[in-house]
Amino acid sequence: MMKRTCSWPNGHPLMEAYHDEEWCVPSFDDRYIFELLTLEGAQAGLSWQIVLSKRAGYQEAFQHFDLNYCAELTDADLQTIKEQYQVIKHPTKLESVRTNAQAILNIQAEFGSFSDFLWRYVDGKPIINQWESEGEIPAQTALSKQISKDLKKRNFKFVGPVTIYSFMQAIGLVDDHIRTCAFHTAHRHKVT
Repeated sequence: MMKRTCSWPNGHPLMEAYHDEEWCVPSFDDRYIFELLTLEGAQAGLSWQIVLSKRAGYQEAFQHFDLNYCAELTDADLQTIKEQYQVIKHPTKLESVRTNAQAILNIQAEFGSFSDFLWRYVDGKPIINQWESEGEIPAQTALSKQISKDLKKRNFKFVGPVTIYSFMQAIGLVDDHIRTCAFHTAHRHKVT
């Protein structure tokens, strides 16, 4: 018998792969974390499915989210990316890739890594929730508000508390799979 999983992927292959392989899985890799921060920021006002459909375009345009490359992008580079790559065309969202890369490099200089900076909010251990239904999952929390506020002080863009809560799920700071989902932390090691 197949285990019940979260319903939000809704049978879409990209969404299912993201749910099964990435969502709520702890990550400590700054490049990957930067990618997810960029994609979550790009989602503002759009569906996650649209963003995932453009993920390969983002990876190509931003050299697989190389922080130094992104931090040094010129306005002309960003215009070229907007015109020639399959990305969300919103100019301020594209500019935020550069701004956020610069902010992450500053954090790396201060804390050693962006990962270390973020994981200290949860003492290095993910918050494992035990939701019975997806309707119980909050859009934001006190912690996402705090991280959002701290990131904004450090010049990050597109990091509101709702975006940051989705980002926390994306990089595994929090596990919000419903309790009966085969991919919840309690069951993940049993998934074949």
